[in-house]
Amino acid sequence: MVDVAVVGAGPNGLAAAVTMARAGLSVALYEGGATVGGGTRTAELTLPGFRHDVCSAVHPMALASPFFRAFGLAGRIELLVPEISYGHPLDGGRAGVAYRDLERTVDSLGADGPAWRQLMRPLLERLDGVIDFTQHGLLRIPRDPLAVLRFGLRAVEQGTPAWQLRFREDAAPAMLAGVAAHAIGRLPSLATAGAGLLLGALAHAGGWPVPRGGSQAIADAMAADFSAHGGTIELDAPVTDIAALRAETGARAIICDLTPRALAQLAAKELPERYMRKLASFRYGAGVCKVDFALSGPVPWSNAELLRAPTLHLGGARRAIATAENAVLSGGNPPDPYVLAVQPGVLDATRAPLGCHTLWAYTHVPAGSSQDATAAVTAQLERFAPGFRDLVLASQASTAQDVAAHNPNYIGGDISSGAVTLGQLLKRPVVAREPWRTPSPGLYLGSASTPPGPAVHGMGGWLAAQSALRHTFGLPAPDLRA
Repeated sequence: MVDVAVVGAGPNGLAAAVTMARAGLSVALYEGGATVGGGTRTAELTLPGFRHDVCSAVHPMALASPFFRAFGLAGRIELLVPEISYGHPLDGGRAGVAYRDLERTVDSLGADGPAWRQLMRPLLERLDGVIDFTQHGLLRIPRDPLAVLRFGLRAVEQGTPAWQLRFREDAAPAMLAGVAAHAIGRLPSLATAGAGLLLGALAHAGGWPVPRGGSQAIADAMAADFSAHGGTIELDAPVTDIAALRAETGARAIICDLTPRALAQLAAKELPERYMRKLASFRYGAGVCKVDFALSGPVPWSNAELLRAPTLHLGGARRAIATAENAVLSGGNPPDPYVLAVQPGVLDATRAPLGCHTLWAYTHVPAGSSQDATAAVTAQLERFAPGFRDLVLASQASTAQDVAAHNPNYIGGDISSGAVTLGQLLKRPVVAREPWRTPSPGLYLGSASTPPGPAVHGMGGWLAAQSALRHTFGLPAPDLRA
């Protein structure tokens, strides 16, 4: 018998489990898969010795997430922070490069440099306030209203047709489109603009780190802390009924790292009909097709500066990226898709045998697609790195259907666990001051389908755990570093 049961061992489930165990409660964590991690796992997917991140690969929130700061993640694993946060190749061997140093980025952008500074510098000056606003539920009084004002004005500019007004050349707007497209939403829109501005600001602040050894290191660090504080982890243990779990464990609180759809299926016996309708109305977004490559050498980028960039956004100019992303949301498969690529070997030599590299890449596809996008992804890579094909030793594609089958939280291949729109940032999955708390006593939802939304930050689980500590146990949030 335990005080708390946590369902799902993704980063949010692990964050919830760590928090509850450190509060002095007995906690059991149930995971349907064979390993912990969910979207933060690493495995040999192509050839022996080539270690690929199964889902997430680069972690802009690793240094910025309030949970990871409280947990002291940077002191528990080695986070490799590159000098270049991301690169954006353009035709003709040109590229936009986001250095961790804002002024160096400004200098590299030529005539558009001052406009880039005017966009980003005010966010960097109030970055803690921007993070506080974006990494909690939106229905709260912000700690730094000036930060929210600065962020909001820029989101309105970059999330509407006004996004065409600030810049005169093509590199800077392409760079913004590349980071905004992480959100897998319509371009321009307020939601994607907000995501892009946050990621863009983090690129010039702490940077976008890569965990040495792979994303699994993040999950393993949380699992180790959880176990050290008395928690138990049950693997290959899918939960099929919340009422049965409650009866079996005696848990006073159950925290679910699940989608609203899954919660509705597991807790149908105890959730009121009105709440069930709200869960049913939650919308899921487009999917991804992921392609992993084992390479005999580094990617031969036409622009040599990109050899030092772990993260790259492929797709060309901003208008082309917007056209491709909007086509996917309309159910199409654009011939020149946006591709997010990561070459971790530029920082981390542990990912492949000596002299070899791994390349992690995905493109967006309609939800539930069975399309193998290897050819389209390869073509975009070859466009900006002629000779790429000659380096490929092996590849493995995971279609949107495969992604969904591999991780039940990725419905239709949606790695955001819910469409990223302004409405669904307010309603994730319900409009409430504490959306992590359900109407069923002791039942909480803490996943990427709750605020603050997708990304590896642990915040959904941490905020759900704090809600459970307040309402079910009457306990304060614990010190996570002790």
